[in-house]
Amino acid sequence: MATQVLIVGAGPTGLVLAIALARRGVVVRIIDHNSGPGQASRAMAVHARTLEFYRQLGFADVVINQGIPIEAIHLREHGQDIAQLPLKDIGAGLSPYPFVLAFPQDDHERLLVAQLQAEGVQVERNTELESFTQDEWGVRAVLQHEGDRIACSSAYLCGCDGARSRVRDALQLTFTGGTYEHLYYVADVHTAGPPNHDLVAHLAAHTFALMLPVRSRGMQRLIGILPPDAPPDSDFEAVRPMLEPLLGISVEQVNWFSTYRVHHRVAARFRVGRCFIAGDAAHIHSPAGGQGMNTGIGDAINLAWKLAHVLQDRADAALLDTYEGERIVFARKLVATTDRAFQMMVSQGAGGQLLRHWLLPHLFPVLSGFGAARRTLFKTLSQIMIHYPDSQLSGGRAGDIIGGDRLPWVADNFRPLQSLDWQLHVYGQTTPQLAAAAQALHLPLHAWPWTEAAAHAGLLEDAAYLVRPDMHIALALPRQETDALQALATRFQLRFGSDS
Repeated sequence: MATQVLIVGAGPTGLVLAIALARRGVVVRIIDHNSGPGQASRAMAVHARTLEFYRQLGFADVVINQGIPIEAIHLREHGQDIAQLPLKDIGAGLSPYPFVLAFPQDDHERLLVAQLQAEGVQVERNTELESFTQDEWGVRAVLQHEGDRIACSSAYLCGCDGARSRVRDALQLTFTGGTYEHLYYVADVHTAGPPNHDLVAHLAAHTFALMLPVRSRGMQRLIGILPPDAPPDSDFEAVRPMLEPLLGISVEQVNWFSTYRVHHRVAARFRVGRCFIAGDAAHIHSPAGGQGMNTGIGDAINLAWKLAHVLQDRADAALLDTYEGERIVFARKLVATTDRAFQMMVSQGAGGQLLRHWLLPHLFPVLSGFGAARRTLFKTLSQIMIHYPDSQLSGGRAGDIIGGDRLPWVADNFRPLQSLDWQLHVYGQTTPQLAAAAQALHLPLHAWPWTEAAAHAGLLEDAAYLVRPDMHIALALPRQETDALQALATRFQLRFGSDS
């Protein structure tokens, strides 16, 4: 069959996009200029929202079994522990995955490649995008593979090809922001003593260092800033004298070591005609909070169902406009907040010293003692608070939930989401009018008895919630208004039922 979507780049963003499209019956082709998954990958944290997406796709448990849930953050300065924040079940009641998972990006990519192969799609390695053109009928690309030039036609093209994106450059999209002055390192090492299962962080003026466990190799992943007097081509021995006392470790074996630059940038647009960019091609961030890779995966989930709908004549092409509108707002906010947080953490000024010497050591014990504070931290880091209130797909309010919010997790209400399709949820009683409207629109309707848990989650008794294929609420209908359903369907020419 003819390629419907050409994906350039087989990192986590491109792989999840390919899986989510293939699962919906879209013919995808994914290329990558590398010979295999990255070795010197930096991303370690897999947050709850990503695991919720993986549950929807059917492989969250596989990811969790290969990673390590982080049970605590240990904050150090000048070689001493100064504070500790327990993380075990920090998001209890908020998500099926109330923790932060340590799972290195290189292992992560290999798992995603296997999932994609199970869908019958192979990554085409050692293959580059040379050029492409587009018009109202599609995209024509020229690929290069081992010296051969290959023509490829597709309906859409998605650039998931990283910070140096060739797709973004070809679309002449500005990528405004900056580059941090420091040179960073990443290493896999084996340390002496009992294995570490927590996140250990050291903060100081102009430096930081992190240590997280890597289950698959029994190693520790180290990430930090290279000393200012170290040459760019340094090896691990350049950081060993400084690093070991800071983190309180003794490194016995170095598996690999690499250096890299960190940027903070957002592209001016995420879409030009039939071409899209996602992940690091669209936005890159500081390491603060481990948000970058998870945000790229969120891009992929958002874009996949919309492309599938349009390609399968289940929605008007105007639906694709909502991808940029929804994701670019969050990307801009994320880059700004992570940049400010990171700059303050390593600042030499009074603000940075206050943060490191007084605020964090006193704040961590407070957070560990107050459930509300821990819940707020989890909501912020886990990305379950990402919402699209200004989207053209969003409307209404019922209880504390407004159109665009993530569907709150209550008991088994995430189970039907594995259909990867639209559905109506009611928590309480369903009116005959809503049941009739749902049947007419071929819209699956799921109802649960009203419970205290639903009230605690912010839902409204007897309200109806139209849930999008990406587990966000499109419409919150306090009185089960059926006219709003019909209006949204008409606006985007939506066909809700996959067999309609």
